[in-house]
Amino acid sequence: MAALSTLCHLRKDGKYLMLHRTVKKNDVNHDKWIGIGGHFEADESPEECLLREVKEETGYTLTSWKFRGIVTFISGNGVTEYMHLFDADGFEGEPISCDEGQLEWVDIDKIMSLNIWAGDKIFFKLLHEGAPFFSLKLVYDGKDGLVSAALDGRPLDLSLYFNPDGSWKA
Repeated sequence: MAALSTLCHLRKDGKYLMLHRTVKKNDVNHDKWIGIGGHFEADESPEECLLREVKEETGYTLTSWKFRGIVTFISGNGVTEYMHLFDADGFEGEPISCDEGQLEWVDIDKIMSLNIWAGDKIFFKLLHEGAPFFSLKLVYDGKDGLVSAALDGRPLDLSLYFNPDGSWKA
């Protein structure tokens, strides 16, 4: 089964707006910190999905954003998700409460210490380094374990990113 989604990281004053997913039951992202986004509705483009999801989850209307890459998530549970990754540095409006968890502005240098997916750490590094548009493939073991990754079709050596215990290499 395949799914299409968007994910956006809103930036302001050296911080990203992150969503701590704590509300939904049986949520694959439960207790994880993620960006803002969700699944495409019928006939939506990536940008239309992005704008709708950001507005629904935050109350903000984006005024400046950039399409940064495609992330292919292989869950290990028979689901492949093609996530369209954006970042945004312009928005307007008043924030609202999110029905999926708590929204919080987090210092960019503290993101890697949050409970985020291992693969998210790789694309945060790419975003932080200003990488050009990229395709990142992340293969999981059906749980939280990242089994393999590839950047622009080339396998990544995960030992360059993670210590043997699975922690991020600073």
